[in-house]
Amino acid sequence: MGPKKKGKKEGEKKKKLTKSERLKLQQEEEERRLKEEEEARLKAEREAAEKLEREQVEKRKWEELVEKDQLRRTEEFEELFLLEKCFIDAEKWKKEVRNLSKWFHYIKCDGSPDPSVAPEMNTFISLWKEKENEDIDAVIKQSKLVLELIEKLELVLLDTPPHELTDNQVAQYQTSIMELRELLHFKFNEATETLLRQASSFGDTDSGNMEMIIKDENVTLYVWANLKKNPKYKTIKFGDTDIGFTIPKLLASSDTAVRIFHTNYDHISPLSVVPRPVKTEIIDAIIEDFTNIETTQEEAVPQEGSEEVAEEQELEIVPTVPEGEVKMEESTLFIRQSNLSVSKEEVESKKEEPVVKRSKKEQILPGPVETIPEVPQAEVPTDEEVVDLKGFTPLGGIYHLNILQLPPQAKQIKGWTIVEVSPSLPPLPEQEEASLDKKKKLISGGLQKFVYPPEHTDDNPESENHHKPIEFVITINRNVVFFEKPMMARWDTEGKAWRTDGFISLYYDMAERNISFSLETVYPVTLIQDNHIHMPYESWELRPVGDNEVILNVTTTFTDIDIHVKDSQCMLAAVEVGENYELSHLLKKWMNISSLIIAMKQTGLNIFPSEYSGAYVAVNDKDPLVEMKTYRQMALLASSFSFCWSKWNQACGPQNVILKVGELLKKEYVEDDEWSIYMYNGERAQKLKINESSNTFSGELEEHTELHSTLYHMIKDFASKEAMEKIRNSNYLFVDAVCKLLLSVRVLTYS
Repeated sequence: MGPKKKGKKEGEKKKKLTKSERLKLQQEEEERRLKEEEEARLKAEREAAEKLEREQVEKRKWEELVEKDQLRRTEEFEELFLLEKCFIDAEKWKKEVRNLSKWFHYIKCDGSPDPSVAPEMNTFISLWKEKENEDIDAVIKQSKLVLELIEKLELVLLDTPPHELTDNQVAQYQTSIMELRELLHFKFNEATETLLRQASSFGDTDSGNMEMIIKDENVTLYVWANLKKNPKYKTIKFGDTDIGFTIPKLLASSDTAVRIFHTNYDHISPLSVVPRPVKTEIIDAIIEDFTNIETTQEEAVPQEGSEEVAEEQELEIVPTVPEGEVKMEESTLFIRQSNLSVSKEEVESKKEEPVVKRSKKEQILPGPVETIPEVPQAEVPTDEEVVDLKGFTPLGGIYHLNILQLPPQAKQIKGWTIVEVSPSLPPLPEQEEASLDKKKKLISGGLQKFVYPPEHTDDNPESENHHKPIEFVITINRNVVFFEKPMMARWDTEGKAWRTDGFISLYYDMAERNISFSLETVYPVTLIQDNHIHMPYESWELRPVGDNEVILNVTTTFTDIDIHVKDSQCMLAAVEVGENYELSHLLKKWMNISSLIIAMKQTGLNIFPSEYSGAYVAVNDKDPLVEMKTYRQMALLASSFSFCWSKWNQACGPQNVILKVGELLKKEYVEDDEWSIYMYNGERAQKLKINESSNTFSGELEEHTELHSTLYHMIKDFASKEAMEKIRNSNYLFVDAVCKLLLSVRVLTYS
């Protein structure tokens, strides 16, 4: 044991360091630390120098690209300007079509009035108003013409550029629409009154009462006349339908009639506001300047072949247009309910102004500032029960519910038919002379309503007692699509608005498309759907499918919509709504873009934002001018390139737009690895290095790419000869139709 302990002590002595050794180790450690710090400093300096060198190289490279872009900037703008003349040609063609339509209507000579000519409309309305005792079949036949006239007037107000319509014309067309609406409803009321006077001739063999269904493509009339006044018959169901009602005993034992008049159109809601030019005096001044310049040029050129010479001079002037002026020529669009349409006169006038000097403030695109307003502040009704028609819309038509006083019936006595004749009381002098109490009981067309619940009077103290409500069951047509449970609304005649109150025991059976509800008194009722139920879109894609043919696919939360564009026509090619709907009136039907927008809205497929939509939807806000320029250039390239939604469009700010682009000529779709990402701010376009699977956003350019002043020329760098040849051969009406569709759907902002 002794020797082992001694060895341990000797080992401990060896491990113990002297003071000098400790100092030496500390010195070595300090030297190592200083050396590492020096190496780190040198490395940091080297990296900083390399980074600075890279930045300088990148800066020089960027400056070279910018300089190169600036050198060809004017040339690219000039080429784009010439390409975008297709929009002017399209506007010219549409204006000629509008003018020729009047001539075609004249030579057609079918007796129908020209809705744009006030004297003809006044004559038509007066002559039909003077006709009396028309039966329901005659009114339905004439209603087709009236609805056609209303549709034509609405399309004129929608399609005609605002600067081509005077305020007087707008007022005239809207007045004609309102008069036609009122006259049509008056005539249906008059025909109902005539039918009810003959109710005894149509009595049912079982109940003795009249039950009748009169159906047309635009209206359906359900009429029940209580001829026997048997309280046993309180619940009525019309034919094989589920539509019917249940009335209280008081009505079942009185001389009453019930009418459920369903119209597929809405002639109750207020007319839409027609967009007007913000500053008409500016447009007038531009046109006046253009006229003066044109006059000066006509004096300067020879008379012979003056048109050709003037056109050549116009093309020669284009290269001298300053950069600021070229910018303004791209901005000649008006927004119609947040959608833009080309202003031809403004473009042509600005083409003739290369020598006019403008201040810096005026050179910053004054056109869009005046014609592309910001999203207006939507005025939300203070009453929560009032339907806000900027955010919601009636869908599926109007159900006019009426409890009527049964008129005297004809009696057969000794071969004679005796009918008690009461004076017709249309809204003319006879009605004006009637007493106030009697007026309250009159419906236009001579119908007299049965007041229920009874008014409280001293002679009728029981009227204060509670009266049972009237129960109705209505069916939603299968040509209207509701993606969510709709709201019921009733028309408030005094407030001139739709209201959601007043309904009792409201029940929805969406599987059978039936809605039952009770009312204490009757009103016109309708179904209400959110205007923005499909917004924002989840994704979109615009792809070519043939010569002058593209399909715009929009995917929303509830459905997938394909709109097919061919030449100047559009159609709803496909929509995912299931098998419970009948959309044959819309699917695969070619029509112009305005008619398609109206038809899709009336069906419940509203993917067309209004100027107020930004207040109701969380949008991906973009500069309207940048958005408009992008759509125009997308339309120019649409024959050969597919455009698609990109997630980076939300990350690039309001002054830039980002989208995926891929050439598509022979395949049906662009493969995932064939898409390229492009960014455009209205003044400069670039191809980005990132892709859809990148983790973070970066504005770094793709290697071996350049900058361009337009999206068109940026994409052109990577286009094949075959693609560019197809683009050059595109029909100008096709390009205009694609542009108008994109401006109507606004995929860059609402997705």
